[in-house]
Formats: sequence, C-alpha cells, structure tokens
Amino acid sequence: MSKASYNFKDYIRVIPDFPQPGIRFKDITTLLKDGAAYRAVIDEMKAAVEHLKIDVIAGPEARGFVVGAPLALALGVGFAPIRKSGKLPGETITASYDLEYGKDQLAMHKDAITPGQRVLIADDLLATGGTIATSMNLIRQLGGEVVGAAFLIELAYLNGREKLDGVELFSLMTYE
Repeated sequence: MSKASYNFKDYIRVIPDFPQPGIRFKDITTLLKDGAAYRAVIDEMKAAVEHLKIDVIAGPEARGFVVGAPLALALGVGFAPIRKSGKLPGETITASYDLEYGKDQLAMHKDAITPGQRVLIADDLLATGGTIATSMNLIRQLGGEVVGAAFLIELAYLNGREKLDGVELFSLMTYE
C-alpha cells in the first residue's frame, strides 16, 4: 500500500495529560493494532531509507523494537537492541543521558555492531533527541557509522533534530 492510501495521523491516538499534566502523548498502539496500516508504515519507512545501504538497524527499547525489528526484516538486515542498563545478558557498553529528573543509562552488547557497519537508528518518536543522541554515542563507541535515523513521529516543537546534526533523518509524521 502506498502512503497516499493512508493518513497515518488518523491512526495515532492523542492522550491529553499523560504521563503528566500538559503532555499530549502520541499513542502508536492504535496504529500497531491495524495490520495493514502497520505494514504500510514499515513499507514507507523502508522506501525512505533503503538508499542508505544499511548493514544493521539499532532500536532503543521498547517502541524502537516495534519499529526497528520489522524494518530490519523488510530490509533484510540485522537488528541490534539498545536497552536500559542492566537488561542485556552479555558484555555491554553503556552511555548516560540526562532526564528531566535525573540521569539514566542505555546499553548495547559489545558485539552488537562491528567496526565499519552502517547503522540506521529506528524509533517511534523523536522528541528532545536525548535518547537518540545517546544511541548514536553507543554505536560510535562500537565503531559503527550512524548513517541515518528514522521515526514514525517527530515532535518538531521540541527541536530534537538539532542534537542529531550530520545524520540523515526521516520522520513519517510531524507534529508542529
């Protein structure tokens, strides 16, 4: 199916005041439950990024898994999970990032990316860019080349794109 067949924003439920007052949460579960729309999203993302000659897709937990894994399958490449620190069983590397209320850490297996691999980061949402910038840091620590980032949704008003200079970005839907 082509993008012309779908207005993907019609499949996104907006929940006011979640997880806190003033936030308008973009819920993708309403898109994921529609198999045809979900497939169309992955097809659109594939068409947008396949020119990047990707070796592997990396996706931050948890919603990066539901975007990145099917996109990797569609492209015929591997998938490398990026998880919260302490969640991966093998030897890992970590990187810290700031939250509104403190710090957190993301981790990858040391063997998830091999030096020189061309990596696309895939996630459901680009907001402030902190998680994606940290993911880029991890991939580069492993010797990978971040060739792009793809998102279902970009919250343009949060300016996350500014933290990701030098990387080709694709967003299927943008909220201004």
